[in-house]
Amino acid sequence: MLDLKAIRHDASAVVASLAKRGLTFDLARFESLDARRKAADVRSQSLLAERKSTSKKIGMLVAEGKSVEAAKSEVNDILSRLADELASATAEADAAQADLDALLQETPNLPDDCVPEGASEAENKEIARWGTPQEFAFLPGDHVDLGEYNFQDLEAAGRIAGSRFSLLSGDLARLHRALAQFMLDCHTQNHGYTSFMFPISLTKPL
Repeated sequence: MLDLKAIRHDASAVVASLAKRGLTFDLARFESLDARRKAADVRSQSLLAERKSTSKKIGMLVAEGKSVEAAKSEVNDILSRLADELASATAEADAAQADLDALLQETPNLPDDCVPEGASEAENKEIARWGTPQEFAFLPGDHVDLGEYNFQDLEAAGRIAGSRFSLLSGDLARLHRALAQFMLDCHTQNHGYTSFMFPISLTKPL
């Protein structure tokens, strides 16, 4: 999610950066929601300060000649009104913040400054190339289709652990472990890293 402070600091840069991705950031809506939330926060702080000062008025009212009971009743009436107003201001601030969060959550991250402007990947610039893409005499299959054919069960994984997981078995599980080991060997043998195997407790504390 985009940083609120970054947008407030340089909103035009955020708008221009997102425009490079072909997106229009609703800056007017952002500023309206941000101002609404700030106003509600300021109102809440003012009411809190007023409530604090009101709580000290009983002695002042008694000093002015009112009875203790009358002074308490007057202060309680004010505090009751302030409580209602404070609840309303807090609810308004929460609602504005929720709308603001929703706007930012549906806004993608800003691209790096070096990313070229364009509506599709066709406008991307090739920085470097290594090797030659392999050409096949057949139509390559989608990895999900191939995985289901070769020991990958997404539905079972979903039942076990939820979304974004897959259950591998057989040769595909073996390949998965081999790739992990290849990565470990590459970095420990060629790049100076040290591999560790940490103890894992399978029991839960009572």
